[in-house]
Amino acid sequence: MAVAESQGIESDLLPMIATGFCSGMARTGGFCGALSGAIMGLGLLSGRSAPHGSVEENYEKVQKLLAEFETQYGSTNCEELTGCHLGTDEGQTKFRATNQHTKCLEYAEFATQTVTSLGEIKIHE
Repeated sequence: MAVAESQGIESDLLPMIATGFCSGMARTGGFCGALSGAIMGLGLLSGRSAPHGSVEENYEKVQKLLAEFETQYGSTNCEELTGCHLGTDEGQTKFRATNQHTKCLEYAEFATQTVTSLGEIKIHE
């Protein structure tokens, strides 16, 4: 949403379309939802505008985002990042007990900052 808003795009649809990304893709423990959202943000900044358009600039930036995130945190996988499988009651309990929500916010902030640096835009807070 931060990247979209920086581009003058505001819509109630934004959080709706990203809902399933949370908790490692709908609590499956998969790919980090913060990164999924960041990839969508990069698409707004450098994605193709037609099906036959070039993907090269965007792919290069996405690969840099993923590499920087993995270097910083050691993984791009939700379950590995949080130490919890959020699709289980035990994982949900551990997530809350270890205050993993704050780590997820950190991941989202890092991903957003990385996108803004790769896309050369400024986010106004």
